[in-house]
Amino acid sequence: MNRKLLDILVCPICKGRLTWESGAGELHCRACRLAYPVRDGIPVMLEDEARTLSVEEMEQNK
Repeated sequence: MNRKLLDILVCPICKGRLTWESGAGELHCRACRLAYPVRDGIPVMLEDEARTLSVEEMEQNK
């Protein structure tokens, strides 16, 4: 994920900071507990496309 892009992207719901999870190929919002997919290098920042992060994922990525 391009660092400049990551610096300007925010969660569309809470406007909070996102973290890049390269292994999953997703952008995570810890505040909303959502994971946004990145497809072909393009972040899909739609709430309908996001998945809910599990408790285990939240603990693992602290």
